[in-house]
Parts: sequence; structure tokens; C-alpha cells
Amino acid sequence: MENIVWNTRLKVITGMMAAAALSRLLPHPDNFAPIGAMALFGGCYIANKRMAFIIPLVTMLISDTLLQLINGTGFHPGMIWVYGAFSIITCIGFLLRGREQRQTIMVASLVGSILFFVITNFGQWATGYYGYTSGALTESFIMGIPFFRGTLMGDLFFNLVLFGSFAVAKWRFPVLQRA
Repeated sequence: MENIVWNTRLKVITGMMAAAALSRLLPHPDNFAPIGAMALFGGCYIANKRMAFIIPLVTMLISDTLLQLINGTGFHPGMIWVYGAFSIITCIGFLLRGREQRQTIMVASLVGSILFFVITNFGQWATGYYGYTSGALTESFIMGIPFFRGTLMGDLFFNLVLFGSFAVAKWRFPVLQRA
């Protein structure tokens, strides 16, 4: 296993994602959460691809554990689908590397939101929550529509916060520029 250098840049990126993950503990509208943004941001800026998966997943797991302890909502049968979607969004972040403009980040955010919707609602059906018929699959997607708005808005908002804050930090502190 290659040696991971915990330089200032990686520490700042990890701290930003941890802060975003902890924001899940604050009251918020349904699905208005930082998880898609954390995955996209990590995939884009964490140089080591293995760590680009591990760091966002661990921060997500920690916030899920805290949510479970606080109000019992951290873990559910569809978690594998949530974490799977999260990992795919990290891969979209890899495609953003070197192309971090407003438009590309917004498109990647929207694609990530759509993928999250499709994967997690398919997962709800696959866990048998609505049954295993084609009608149940349709119902799963229909029932997910009200949550999709929160996902879209949350991803766009938290991508603005993470990517925007990091852009300002890189401008203000050149040590954060790519090594």
C-alpha cells in the first residue's frame, strides 16, 4: 500500500468534508444534505484515488453513526445503495479534475443527483420495500420524487460551499494549490 502524505491540502479537504458531514446533524429539509457534494469534492481534489473513496465514505459513516445514536435515522436497509451511489459520484469527481469551472461543477452536481435518485430508489425496490413487481418499481420511483428536490438543492448548495470555499482558500493560501 502506498504511503499517504497527510499534507496541509489533504488535511484541509478532509476537514471541509468532515464539517459538511457534521452539518447533517442540523435540522434540514428532507434530502437537503451534503453527501453528494462530499463525494464529488473528494473525487475531484483528493489526489490518491483510494483515499478519494475512503475519506468521504468514512466521514459519511461517522455522520451516519452519530445520526443513529442521536435519533435512530443513521442506518437503514438501503444503505448499500446510498454508499454505492456515493462511490459512483466520487468517480464523477475524478472526471472533474483539472476542469473545476462553475459550469462543469454544476453539471456534475446535477448528474450526481440524478444518479443518486435512480440508484437509491431502485435500491428501495430491490430491498423489497414496495414489493418486487414492475408496478412496485414504478411506485418506488414515484415515491422518491418529493425527495429529489431536496437532493438537487442540497447537492448544488453544498457543492457551491465546498468548491467555492476551497477556491477561495487556494487563492488566499497558495500552499493549498496542487502539488
